[in-house]
Amino acid sequence: MQNKLKLMLTIITVSLTVVACSDKIMKPSVSYMTDNPLETRVDSILKLMTLEEKIGQLNQYNGFWEITGPTPKEGQAAKKYADLKNGLVGSMLNVKGVKDVRALQKIAVEETRLGIPLIFGFDVIHGYKTISPIPLAEAASWDLVEIKKSAAVAAEEAASVGLNWTFAPMVDIARDARWGRVMEGAGEDPYLGSQIAIARVQGFQGDDLKAKNTILACAKHFAGYAFAESGRDYNTVDVGESTLQNIVFPPFKAALDAGVRTFMNSFNELNGIPATGNKYLQRQILKDDWKFDGFVVSDWGSINEMIAHGYAKDSKQAAEIAINAGSDMDMESSAYVEHLAELVKEGKVKESTIDDAARRILKVKFELGLFDNPYLYCDENYEKETVGKPAFQEAVLEMAKKSIVLLKNEKELLPLKKSGQKIVVIGALANDKTSPLGSWRIAADDNSAVSLLEGLKKYKNNSLSYVKGADVAVGRTQFVWETKINMTDKSGFAEAINAAKGADVVIMSLGEHGLQSGEGRSRTDLGLPGVQQELLEEVYKVNPNIVLVLNNGRPLAIPWADEHIPAIVEAWQLGTQSGNAIAQVLYGDYNPSGKLPMTFPRNVGQVPIYYNYKNTGRPVMNEPESVFWSHYIDEKNTPLYPFGYGLSYSKFEYSNLELSQKSFSDNGQMEVSVIVKNTGKYAGKEVVQFYIRDLFASVTRPVKELKGFEMIELQPNESKKVSFIINEKTIEFFTANSKWEAEAGDFKVFVGGSSAQTLEGDFQYLNN
Repeated sequence: MQNKLKLMLTIITVSLTVVACSDKIMKPSVSYMTDNPLETRVDSILKLMTLEEKIGQLNQYNGFWEITGPTPKEGQAAKKYADLKNGLVGSMLNVKGVKDVRALQKIAVEETRLGIPLIFGFDVIHGYKTISPIPLAEAASWDLVEIKKSAAVAAEEAASVGLNWTFAPMVDIARDARWGRVMEGAGEDPYLGSQIAIARVQGFQGDDLKAKNTILACAKHFAGYAFAESGRDYNTVDVGESTLQNIVFPPFKAALDAGVRTFMNSFNELNGIPATGNKYLQRQILKDDWKFDGFVVSDWGSINEMIAHGYAKDSKQAAEIAINAGSDMDMESSAYVEHLAELVKEGKVKESTIDDAARRILKVKFELGLFDNPYLYCDENYEKETVGKPAFQEAVLEMAKKSIVLLKNEKELLPLKKSGQKIVVIGALANDKTSPLGSWRIAADDNSAVSLLEGLKKYKNNSLSYVKGADVAVGRTQFVWETKINMTDKSGFAEAINAAKGADVVIMSLGEHGLQSGEGRSRTDLGLPGVQQELLEEVYKVNPNIVLVLNNGRPLAIPWADEHIPAIVEAWQLGTQSGNAIAQVLYGDYNPSGKLPMTFPRNVGQVPIYYNYKNTGRPVMNEPESVFWSHYIDEKNTPLYPFGYGLSYSKFEYSNLELSQKSFSDNGQMEVSVIVKNTGKYAGKEVVQFYIRDLFASVTRPVKELKGFEMIELQPNESKKVSFIINEKTIEFFTANSKWEAEAGDFKVFVGGSSAQTLEGDFQYLNN
């Protein structure tokens, strides 16, 4: 009887309280007993809600009208506005700025029956207004502290404008550079990808989700999205269980273990079932096996897209499939709000399923502190003080410098001398202040990046001139972020060639426009787009002293440049401080330390190409002149630049690989160590990489797998011993027993400066 009375008291103690917003205007909010456990508070709300109101929490709308303008009176906007006022919306996306966020939150809190606050989501992928390098570039830093800081900067700036949820990090493992969204992830390796997933989740969410400088993170896209056939976005994915478990899933599990509170499913089908309607992914793996207690949001319109997949006959059936499969929130399909109530009445969806989804969403809203103060993110003064503040600029500059990878440096052409040189800069990208922002920078202002030319001009003791040479992109449609590649206009070639003739050094800034990678931007040609390759070759004829600065959002195939150009710098799309970062590296004020997070092919025909491949039954030629082995007849198997590769102005020598013992058994461990020496004349940083190979296993294993790394900094002639621990966790994998475990056997261990240049040793694991 006492428990029943206590429960009744919990339910009826819903009261209106007054919460002060930052602008001192007093606004009412619904408050639920703060001294009760979180689950009790959530349940107390659910018991007050109608079925339709529960479903409303599962409904997310895009911003559908000019919020400061007239109220919509007709059409879809009017219908969505009515849903908002009736408590049938749980979240909004693409609404930004304190003024607009407060206006919508006020409707949800003060005009609906229960006053449940909204979550405001936005694609804060690598910054809000202040843009950090694209995520693939950040991954090239291998600097987890800096990556976490970058995410924290993005979170603070986004939170200041009223946002409390980002659709990042993307943790898809990507092996195919044709796929445009490789720019949004951490590359091809599940271990590196997992460590970066942890860093970015921790950076976005901080230590306290109720703090006004943190936002919800979202691990996406669950799952297999990057394995789209042909590298074509949204295309079919068909991979086996071993690849799913050992390659695709680990970064998602790492994000979950790091506390990520939301997941996003993906556009692709997986083994014949669209991810949005995939019970195996969302119910069995995520919610049952991994015990995830946050919520899953669909990708944009992906519920209704199951109709086009041929998996649902109409929107109603799509809603039924998605909710039963575990997709909790519907992003912009309207399928849930339009059909779920009827589906419950027909017995096709259990109300307990609706309750579970609504409970998950309400729980996260409590964790954000929105029930305690729905206007937590509504401080206009804080917004003005925070957006674009100098500390953010310093942070993204540091991130940008660490993201640059030196691919080639013959004749010590770099670093540039700081005086007495005649330098000619060629390439439209060198003078572009928008392209360096990259893709997925939807809140940033065009022309807000520091261009390479601007960065170079800060070094005033050299003669510096600029010639465009040729445009990369000749047109742009703002709405769909499209660019058209310049395939024909060479009218600027002659001026560029003439300018290059008398230069000591030619800096050529070539690559992709920032909007040539990203969602929906798959390519079949991974060379320099348009006429740029021809421009490079023509300039080389008159002056071979070229520093090629690559700006791109994916690995490129540049075999001609690798053969001919003496210095090549991978500068990606580095964000707001791009030009300053590149200039400081070119002039040696920052010694490059980046390493590739993704393999660069020699030819697009090698793609997908990745370092942790399987050996096959015919890995090498067994007989002279034999053709019957795994190879191409027109190209090498090896990549142009392997995973983990990156040079420095320093030189690092590896020696003395030692194993503390030759074997270990259950609950034991051993140590592998090397000596790394800086044999160059500059102080520099080196990412020491640790790989293993399981030689024989119940399922075939890759030829090499990254298992650890450490960044060290050495002065000239300084040496350091670097050690890594090997234990059962190091060597476990998803075995033929359909579980994660370590199997007894023989192993190789590799330590070095890339996946291709390592010292090697052997050990055994003896499973008792």
